[in-house]
Amino acid sequence: MQIYFKKLFYKKRVKKDIKKVLLLGSGALKIGEAGEFDFSGSQAIKALKQENIEVVLLNPNIATNQTSKGVADKVYFLPVNAKFAEQVIEKERPDGILLAWGGQTALNCGMELHDKGVLEKYNVEVLGTPVDVIKKTEDRELFRDALDEIGVKTARSIACSNKKEALVASEKIGFPLIIRSGYTLGGGGSGFAQNTEEFKELIEKAFAHAPQILVEESIKGWKEIEFEVVRDADGNKITVCNMENFDPMGIHTGESIVVAPTITLSDRDWQMLRSIALKTIEHLGIVGECNIQYALDPNSNDYRVIEVNARLSRSSALASKATGYPLAYIACHIAMGKRLHELKNSITQKTSAFFEPALDFIALKMPRWDLDKFRKVSHEISSEMKSVGEIMALGRSFEEVLQKGLRMLQIGAHGITHHPFTINDIEKNLKNPTPRRIFAVYEALKQGYSVEKISKITGIDEWFIYKIENIKKTEDKLDKYFKNEVGDFGELLREAKMNGFSDAQIEKISNGKYTEMEIRKIRKEKGIIPCVKQIDTLAGEFPAETNYLYMSYHGSKSDV
Repeated sequence: MQIYFKKLFYKKRVKKDIKKVLLLGSGALKIGEAGEFDFSGSQAIKALKQENIEVVLLNPNIATNQTSKGVADKVYFLPVNAKFAEQVIEKERPDGILLAWGGQTALNCGMELHDKGVLEKYNVEVLGTPVDVIKKTEDRELFRDALDEIGVKTARSIACSNKKEALVASEKIGFPLIIRSGYTLGGGGSGFAQNTEEFKELIEKAFAHAPQILVEESIKGWKEIEFEVVRDADGNKITVCNMENFDPMGIHTGESIVVAPTITLSDRDWQMLRSIALKTIEHLGIVGECNIQYALDPNSNDYRVIEVNARLSRSSALASKATGYPLAYIACHIAMGKRLHELKNSITQKTSAFFEPALDFIALKMPRWDLDKFRKVSHEISSEMKSVGEIMALGRSFEEVLQKGLRMLQIGAHGITHHPFTINDIEKNLKNPTPRRIFAVYEALKQGYSVEKISKITGIDEWFIYKIENIKKTEDKLDKYFKNEVGDFGELLREAKMNGFSDAQIEKISNGKYTEMEIRKIRKEKGIIPCVKQIDTLAGEFPAETNYLYMSYHGSKSDV
C-alpha cells in the first residue's frame, strides 16, 4: 500500500516555546453538536499532558469527560464564543490555542478571535492547521476555487451573500438545487429545492443560519463516501479510515447509517478517491487531521468533493473507535510540531504511527432520533441533522452489525425483525426517508418487492438490500423449522447468530415453542458461542479511552 513519506532524515521540531495551551471545548449540548466532540477534546488533553504542557479548557458542558476534575489543569465553564474566550486569554496568557478539537463552534470562535486581532494582540499561536487554510475549507467560494486549481471536481456552485444573488444563481444553474450554509455544523440551513417557491423558502432559512450560502447543482441519489486523512507539517500523510453511507446523497451523514470500511466500491473507485484525498489535503495544507466527503455517481466513476472539514468531526470519533487509530491524539501531537514517523504506534510501541489500519471486521454507526418529543417537527430526514445520538456496532458481517445496531438503539426493536412499529404505506415509507425506513425495506422484501425495485425507489445500493434479504431468508428458514422441526437445528442456529439474530429474537420466531433460555441452552450445547474480539486502542487509564470489545459468531465450528 502506498504511503507518502517526504522526510527520511529529519530533526525533531517540537514547539519548545509552547508551555500553556487554550483548548476550545465542545460547547453546550444541543442537537447536531457538542457531546460527540468530547472524545476528540479528551484525547487532545492527554496528548498535551504527555508534552508537559499546561492545559486551559474553555467548555460550559459539565457532562463531558474533558471537564472532569483532574483532566485539564484549569476549566472555565463559559460559553465558547469570542467574548468569553478573549477574557480567558487575557487572564491566562496561553502561548497557543487549539481550534479543531471542539467541533464547528470552536472553529468559528477561533476564526473570530483571529479576525478581530485578539490572537495577535496577546501573541497566541494557532496550533495545527493555519487559519487561512481553515478559511479555505469553510468559505464555500474559496474552497471551490482552491480545488479548481488542482483539477479536483466540486459541485457546480455559486457563493451568495444575499437573497438577490441567490435568485440569480438559481437561474444560472437551474433546478433541482441544493442550498448549503457556510460556517455551520449539522447541515444547518441546508436543503433541496425543486422550484423557485421552495428555493425562496430555503434561502430565508439558510441566511438565518449563516452570512454566506452556496447554491449548487443537486447530486441527490449519488453515493456518499468519507475519508479520514492525517497530514503532518512536512507533508507526510495517510488515509486512516474510509466510510460509506447506507443512504445516498441528500441525507446528512449524521442522519444516515454509516459503515466502515467502504463496501460497495470497486478497488478502482476506492484508489481514485484515496488519491484525490491525499492530493487535496496536500494542496490545502492541512496540518493534523481532516475529513473529506465525496459524492460518487453509482453509474460511473464521476465524483464531486462535497467538503473538507479541517477539524475533528463526529466521523473522526467513529473512525478512531472503528479502527483503533487515535486520530485526535495523533493530530494533537502533530499540532505540537511532531511528524508522523516520530510518533509511536500506540499498540506495538515499537513501530511508528505512520501506517494505515486494515479492518477485518465491519463497524456500523446508526443514529437515534427522538422526534416524538418535539412538536410540529417533520419525521422526514434530509440534509439537516435531527438525530440526538448514535451507536456503533461491530461484527463480521453487515447482517450482524445491522441487527446489533437496531437493538442497541433501545427503541423496542429486537432487530430488523420483531419491532414495535407499524409500516402501513410501503411505497411512501420507502420513498420518503424517515427513522423507520430501514424497517420499511424489510417489510417490502417480505411483501415480495424485488431488491432492484427497492433500490430504485430508495437509492440505497443493491448490495445492502441483498444483505437485508439474507436476514429475511434466515428468518424464513427458522419459521419453517419451528413449524415442521425438520433439518439440522444446530447449523440453522449458527446461521442465525452469524446474521445477527438474538436468542430473544429467535424465541419470537418460534412463536412460543421455545423460551429464550431454552434457545440459549440448545445453542451452547451445540457449541455455538460467541468469540470475543478486541479492537486495538490506546491502552491507558485516561477516562475518555476504552479498549473496544465485540462478540461475533464465526462460520465453522473450528473458529468458535
